[in-house]
Amino acid sequence: MMIQIRKSQERGYADHGWLKSLHSFSFAGYHDPRFMGWGNLRVINEDRVAPGMGFGKHGHRNMEIISYVLSGELAHEDSMGNVKGIPPGDVQRMSAGTGVTHSEFNYAKDQTTHFLQIWIEPNALEIPPSYEQKTVPAEDKQGKLRLVASPDGADGSVKIHADAKMYAGLFNGTQTAELKLNPANKAYAHLIRGTLDINGQQLSAGDALLIENESHISLSHGQDAEVLVFDLSN
Repeated sequence: MMIQIRKSQERGYADHGWLKSLHSFSFAGYHDPRFMGWGNLRVINEDRVAPGMGFGKHGHRNMEIISYVLSGELAHEDSMGNVKGIPPGDVQRMSAGTGVTHSEFNYAKDQTTHFLQIWIEPNALEIPPSYEQKTVPAEDKQGKLRLVASPDGADGSVKIHADAKMYAGLFNGTQTAELKLNPANKAYAHLIRGTLDINGQQLSAGDALLIENESHISLSHGQDAEVLVFDLSN
């Protein structure tokens, strides 16, 4: 059994003025050979985009990309013809496949957009690019781990072309949840906000757990907690 805690302040940090970004894994100018990814989870960037700013058109290939907006709104436009607003509570999935270009902007005049961008390595290369976006109401995540991304689109989740499942949950007070794991798989828990106990470890906002050879994840003692849990291939 192995659980490693990664404290929030140990993440990489980049301040581009209009963009402030925390990197859970090596990304762009941040490189740490100990944290190149975990299983097939390659990127978790916690981004804050200033009002009226954003990422100009840029390309991706052969990656499953998930955006999870926490506050503000993200405006997405891509080479597949999608022009979408992504509000808090929505989960957006883009399969880059053979190649896609897109831009992401915060058009609000007075509000920062705060979101997580997540990259998961696909289980099939050079597939046609595709896009999916779904709303997950807060009540569906309250006191439970709600499946929000999966290989088969189960339970209303977005469908990713990767051997991974992503769950989101909100926990407060006496609420608890447990997720069974295949001990042969790796798992990863990222606490977005609040405090939460996971498998006996107390996490604060921005902390994460790297998990392997475990048969379950147990969550308890949440205080205004929002968490993402990933069940990953190795």
